[in-house]
Amino acid sequence: MQGGCHCGAIRYQISGRPFDADFCHCRDCQKITGAPVAAWMDFKIQQVQWIKGAPTEYASSPSIRRGFCPACGSTLSYRSVAHPDYLTLSITTLDAPDAVQPSYHLFTDSQVGWLKLADTCQRHPGAR
Repeated sequence: MQGGCHCGAIRYQISGRPFDADFCHCRDCQKITGAPVAAWMDFKIQQVQWIKGAPTEYASSPSIRRGFCPACGSTLSYRSVAHPDYLTLSITTLDAPDAVQPSYHLFTDSQVGWLKLADTCQRHPGAR
């Protein structure tokens, strides 16, 4: 699978499938993406190769780094310094985002009230 940012300055390639995928409704994800919910997929770091450019990281908290394209601002990645072997990527940055489907929702206590979701994914009011 391949993906990248909106302007094409950053491209990545993934080997294998993600070990997890989720929807996140936390306020940080809402503000970073500018969307009511973010869709993330999790990989072991060695599965991800930056083939053109690399994201700039922003410390959104002492332990979390969020990667974005410095040219167009696209949200690309999420990384916990407590788990250096893992990298989380935005599903919607894939060239074919239908290839990965989240299986649960996180931080539904922050879900905006006007967003009504009818999927059958598990829901967690906070972290899982």
